[in-house]
Amino acid sequence: MRTALSIAGSDSCGGAGIQADIKTMTMNGVYAMTAVTALTAQNTTGVTGILEASPDFLGKQIEAVFDDIRPDAVKIGMVSSKGLIKEIVKQLRKYKAENVVVDPVMVATSGARLIDEEAVETLREELIPLAVLITPNIPEGEILSGMSIKSREDMMSAAETMGKKYGCRVLLKGGHSVSDADNLLYECEAGSGDEPGTGKFTWFEGKRIDNPNTHGTGCTLSSAIAAGLAKGLSVEDAIREAKEYISGALAAELDLGKGSGPLNHAFRISE
Repeated sequence: MRTALSIAGSDSCGGAGIQADIKTMTMNGVYAMTAVTALTAQNTTGVTGILEASPDFLGKQIEAVFDDIRPDAVKIGMVSSKGLIKEIVKQLRKYKAENVVVDPVMVATSGARLIDEEAVETLREELIPLAVLITPNIPEGEILSGMSIKSREDMMSAAETMGKKYGCRVLLKGGHSVSDADNLLYECEAGSGDEPGTGKFTWFEGKRIDNPNTHGTGCTLSSAIAAGLAKGLSVEDAIREAKEYISGALAAELDLGKGSGPLNHAFRISE
């Protein structure tokens, strides 16, 4: 059985973070493992507390996984401090981790800030360059590209800027009032000889599902993509499969909690 590791924060209400990742990876056919970066006290209405793991203990969790059940893919979500990011980078390099997907989580669906400014710089400079793919939403894309994103053309410019700057594929998610539910993949193709490389853009069209319960959608998409990569799918095929899964989870219209509720990760079981 193929395996995947989620390095992310815990969500006490189960809709996002490692809880969403475990459900998603399981439902997409891979064995899920975790390394917890932080405990959060949160529900569908907001985050009321964050308790970080120490870098040393986070490192021990990652080592325990790689030394016994090596993951075929690694998904990285909420990492709120510089020390934790540096430890993750150290361990990924040590084990030569493959199929690393980074979801640059900066703000929760509820609006709570989940990462400090110093950590953003470390994320940019050290972690993102190790990724095969990053999956920013529009606000995160604006931070990472330094650009305002208001249109499909802006999405293309920002994705290209990020791809060239960080040296990885970029899936820019258009769900934050830009391009409806369409996502854009940018890949920088290597040149030959003296010829420079060119960028490839692929749009993944989607239909917006009228469901206000979107807690954990970013976590779910990135972990579904990681599951696809763990199974040996190409990046494009992993994204297509992940989008199909998340559309089904949204369309199932689970309605829990007083705020933006979670997805129905197990919709395929209850169909």
